[in-house]
This record gives sequence, C-alpha cells and structure tokens, in this order.
Amino acid sequence: MADATNVVIGKSFKDDQPLKDELLDLKLANRHGLITGATGTGKTVTLQVLAEGLSRQGVPVFAADIKGDLSGLSQVGVPKDFLTARAQKIGMADYTQSAFPTQFWDLFGKQGHPVRTTLLGMGPLLVSRLLDLNDVQEGIINIVFRVAEDENLPLVDLDDLRALLFNVSQRGDAISQKYGNVAKTSVGAVQRQLLVLEQQGGAHFFGKPALDIEDFMRTDSDGRGFINVLVADQLMQSPQLYATFLLWLMSELFAKLPEIGDPVKPKLVFFFDEAHLLFDQAPDALLQKIEQVTRLIRSKGVGVYYVTQNPLDVPDSVSSQLGNRVQHALRAFTPREQKAVRAAAETFRPNPDIDTARVIMELGVGEALVSTLEGKGTPSMVQRTLIRPPAGRLGPVTPAERQAVINASPIAGKYENKVVKKAAGAARAEPRGLPEIGPKGGKSVEAGVEGGLEQRGEFRVPPAPGNPNYNPAPRQAGRAPAKPTRQTEGEAFRKSMWRSLGTAAGQIVGAVVKGMMGGRR
Repeated sequence: MADATNVVIGKSFKDDQPLKDELLDLKLANRHGLITGATGTGKTVTLQVLAEGLSRQGVPVFAADIKGDLSGLSQVGVPKDFLTARAQKIGMADYTQSAFPTQFWDLFGKQGHPVRTTLLGMGPLLVSRLLDLNDVQEGIINIVFRVAEDENLPLVDLDDLRALLFNVSQRGDAISQKYGNVAKTSVGAVQRQLLVLEQQGGAHFFGKPALDIEDFMRTDSDGRGFINVLVADQLMQSPQLYATFLLWLMSELFAKLPEIGDPVKPKLVFFFDEAHLLFDQAPDALLQKIEQVTRLIRSKGVGVYYVTQNPLDVPDSVSSQLGNRVQHALRAFTPREQKAVRAAAETFRPNPDIDTARVIMELGVGEALVSTLEGKGTPSMVQRTLIRPPAGRLGPVTPAERQAVINASPIAGKYENKVVKKAAGAARAEPRGLPEIGPKGGKSVEAGVEGGLEQRGEFRVPPAPGNPNYNPAPRQAGRAPAKPTRQTEGEAFRKSMWRSLGTAAGQIVGAVVKGMMGGRR
C-alpha cells in the first residue's frame, strides 16, 4: 500500500487474481522512466495518476498538456461507474475525488503564465536547433553569440538577433578575420529562418522577465507539490519549437540546480510527452547533449519521464538510462510494429509467468506492463497491471475554471507583463542600472511603461503609446503637453503620471523614461 516513500501505480494481476501493489519508489524516482503505448491505450491517464501520486508526496511535477486533458487535474474528479469499479477491483477502499494544486504555463501567454528566456540564456546550440539550421548557418549563430559577448551587446529577443546578424554582415571582412568566414548568403538564410520562427509564434518565447526555474518547485499549504501544466495544444503545431523548448527547460534545470546526489524524493519530476519529436532528425551534437542531461540531471534531484508511442522512438543511449517503465498496448500488423513489440519486451526483466511480447498486444485500455526500480536500483520483474483510477477530473477544464486557477496562482502577475526595450539596434548595449520606482522598489521603469496598470498593486502607471490597449484622445489645438515639475525625481514621476490620461499621459511617461535613460528629447 502507499505510504510516504512511494506512489501507487496500480495492482498487478494473474489469472484475474490480484497480486500486489505496483509502486514507484520515491528514492528511485529520479532514475527516470519511459511510458509507451499506442494511441488510445491510456498513456495520458497513467501520466495523470503518476502526477497526482507525486503531488500527494510533496513532489512538484512538470508535464506538457498536448490535448488539454491534463488540465482536469486542477478540478475535483467527477464520480463515474467505471472509475469506482476499477477502484474496488484493485482494493482502493478509500478512493475519493480531489483537485490538485496546479500552475498553468503557456509559451504564448494566452492560457497560462507566459514562459520566456533570453537568446543568450538559450545558447547557440539550441537556437540553431530551433531555427533548423545546417552546419554552416550554425557557425554564423556561434559567431553572432561570440560577438555579442565580446562587445557587450544585448541578445535578448529576435529583434536583437536580427540586428546583430545585420551588423555582422555589414562588418563581414573585419568579423571574418577575427572569428571566421561570414558569408552574406548564409546570414540571409538565417534571417529567413527567423521569419519562419516568428510566424510560428516563437517571438513570444524570448524576452524578459525570464523564467525563474524555482517557480516550478512549489508546494501548497498542505505540503502537496504543484503540478505545472504546459498548455501545448497550439505549441504542438510547431513541433521544432515544442521539442527545443522542453529541451531548454531540461537544460535550465541541469544548469541551475545544485548537486544533491540521491535524495529521499525528487525535487521535480519532468514528463516529456511526444518525446519522439526531441530525437527526430536531431544532429549528433544535440543527441549528445540530450544523453548528457538525461544521465546527469538525476544527481540534481530531477527525474525525467519520456512519453511516446513506440519504444524505438528513444535512442538506446537514452533508453538505457530509463529505469522505471510502463508499457501500454502496442499493435503489431507490420514488420516494423512487430519489431517494436519485441524491442519493448526485451527492455523488461523477464517474468516466467508472462509471455511479455504476447501480453503487450493483449493489454486492454487502462492496463499496462509495469517494471520499476526497487532495492538498490534493480528492476522488478515485469507485471501485468491495472492502472489505478485518477482522483482529479478526467478531461479538460472550462475557460472560466482555467482563469480562476491562473488568478489564484502564487505567481499571478509575475510574468504577465513583458519588459519593453528601446528600439532594437546592433550597436546598443542593454540598459543597466535603471532607477526603480514604486513603494516596494521592485519594478523597473521599462516594466511599468509596458505593463499599463500594474496588476500586483505595487504601483500604477497609465497606458502609454505602444500598449495595445492605448487609445489616444484627440489633442486640442495649440495645447502643449504637460511637463513634469522639478521636484525630487520620485515626486515628479508620480505626480506627472497622474496628471492626465490619454495622449498627454503617454507623452509624460515617454518623456520621463527617456530622461531617466539619458536619451535625447
């Protein structure tokens, strides 16, 4: 039975007789895992059951929600006859429905908290993968990153990258002598790929404030881990962006978390759904990075679970590191499919009572072959298992329910307002040391101007030109815009902001910001 050291996956059976609970040992949950099976066999429900069990034990979870079904975790489950029957069959006398602490994330910022990073934070290898560049074009990206570093130029968003590409192209001879050949045709090809990425919505991913990885690792007042759900239905329309984004998240966890060895329970469990997208046509350098991160991130207390249809989707160098396995049914009508079944069967520790390859093709919906690590890391014999019913809702939330969860989140308002920079230019350096405003001193002038009326109550700023909600009133003829009085900087700023709305307010904000940043007026 479940206790503070494990998560119940389900109950194994033989000849329709219950055997034992199949458990995920928390001490070994950071040894990674693999969940596979054909479409419609129950992978998403298994993922939900594992996420719920980990949350109960105080382990935060991150999972991509491909179809919207995982969002139901945030709501109390609806009693259904087939769920109750499954609970009774596997001996869950205390089965009840409940909701779980959830944070929604959305790269596009529409159905969850926005997720952003900087180009410099992503690095040239992943940027090249994101843009689907060849080796020569990747070399251009490496040169641009090196120039930005050596010349202290900003590399935050796609505008910065485009400006630096133009700069490097214009200084081609000098750059080539120092860093290597820069062909204008290659620069042009990279710029065209930038347009493709922008059309896919990739521009939303770059900017500030950048994601603080610690926000994934929260627990609620009851000690339950937050389940971080990435809204991925729209993101999946751009598979390259989806896969690179999740690999970046894994790399961020690897780079920023301290070494802790093998903890009593993981700091975070990361579910990578549609994992085949990560490996499709990936260059050797990227595959080596994936293998390295998978191998070493467990010492940071992070478990990574790949979710995909076919076990052959995951390269052997990565698959060999995945100790906890759940295999749902596979269909085998073609030689390739039969090969996949044999490959899946061979990854399990044999059980003399089970013909693993045959059972894989016989499993019903909600059934799986399960083998988890036990003792000192030895895989258990494979068992045919009925997956336990989830406690959260099966199926998606309504827009109103989603918004209520977002509003109640402990990070509500932290990432919603994107920082506005000055116009992109290749020769500019990123502004540093800007004065801070507001009684808590926690916001920059840039953030305030872009954000309009700030949501968290630290200060309030009227909308300014450039804000999509700004609707200027007609200016009266001959009327000059008001100017801030020469008092202290803080008083002048606050009073000038409240003096009027509309066009005058926008001009005041622009004037003050320019003054503080040392710009010309």
